[in-house]
Amino acid sequence: MKKNELAINGGKPVRDSWLSLPYPGAQLYDEQEARKAFEACMSKSPFRYYGIHYLGMVEKFEKDLAARMHVKNALAVTSGTAAVVVALKAAGIGPGDKVIVPSITFVATAGAVICAGAVPVFADVDDTMHIDPKKLEHVVDKYTKAIITVPLAGAPCQIDEIMAFAKAHNLMVIEDVAQSMGSAYQGRAMGTWGDLGTYSLQMNKILTTGEGGAVVTNNDALYERAVRYHDQGQLRMDPSRSADPALTFPGQNYRMSEITGAVANAQLDRLDFIISGMKKTKKILKEELKDIQGLTFRRIIDEEGDVGASLIMYAPDNQKALEFIKAMNAENIGFYQLYGGKPVYMNPQIFTKNTVEGKGFPYNQFDEEIVYTEDMCPTACDLAARMVMLSLSPVFTEQDIEDVIQAVKKVSSAIF
Repeated sequence: MKKNELAINGGKPVRDSWLSLPYPGAQLYDEQEARKAFEACMSKSPFRYYGIHYLGMVEKFEKDLAARMHVKNALAVTSGTAAVVVALKAAGIGPGDKVIVPSITFVATAGAVICAGAVPVFADVDDTMHIDPKKLEHVVDKYTKAIITVPLAGAPCQIDEIMAFAKAHNLMVIEDVAQSMGSAYQGRAMGTWGDLGTYSLQMNKILTTGEGGAVVTNNDALYERAVRYHDQGQLRMDPSRSADPALTFPGQNYRMSEITGAVANAQLDRLDFIISGMKKTKKILKEELKDIQGLTFRRIIDEEGDVGASLIMYAPDNQKALEFIKAMNAENIGFYQLYGGKPVYMNPQIFTKNTVEGKGFPYNQFDEEIVYTEDMCPTACDLAARMVMLSLSPVFTEQDIEDVIQAVKKVSSAIF
């Protein structure tokens, strides 16, 4: 066996066991989460607004999240997707509207727009993998009412430029910060720049309750609309106004339970620890791999505001990216391509324009036909196909980090 022979070719793997530690919040679950959930159960009051011995777990999470993000209002909901839908409805987005969405994001971002009765149109990205502000002019028209930004995989996006564009075109901005809770740009938390921001507490996310989400805003009127929409049109914190016929409207049920809220409180207490651990790991990896052959780092516009949730690099082409990932996996290091290496609109749920309503809704509301083509966002197509990604964890050990460095150097020297 040749020294440094790739494991994929029969050599000895860098690691004897698989290294892929996503789920940063879940990795830290212990008696703290269990104790909080137990308290909620023993209160015999799992409902968000009242019970036998009501503890107000969800309300506490909302207040603490708002304080942590330095924002006026926070509303807990059942999922990150629900948070985006609630934000859209609070913003008055619905049938007859278009919403600009990044071409690289999870399918839920675009799906929420469709479920709200509006249509997503897709803006191309730049080497940050975020919306390229210069490309927004290409997709805005008279029907456009909002932009959804997505700070992807832990890193902040060019929110200042997007806000300037939105202001010039009288557009609402919703920040879908599902993957990047705690990230910031110029010291200000992602999710607090736009009209509304949303977070996710799903299993993959930085903090997790299994499922869960939140909406934040500094705008009291938008907050009230969000509260009403997530609770059947009601405003329980102000009974005198709850049924005001001038203000209320039908809503959905996206209320977070007290048990979920209890676990969310325990997780929120861990946010700074999680971020500091991931940032430390990423800093070491980038320093040790900065001159690596054949790979370039994703551009980060604010290194301090990056929470370090992922290490993303670009290979020269798709074939080399897939070769690298396959070889790294053989070394027992879990690299992969985000979203299968394709833009979000290539998901069949979006690309086919089929909807549960049928009859072409919501795509049949405009003067022109809505057309999605595979290559309509060429930079997104290129970068998604060339990217290689490693999810980072706050529980990576020094040996884990050293193994990643050794394996990347070993594989890259053989492939590139």
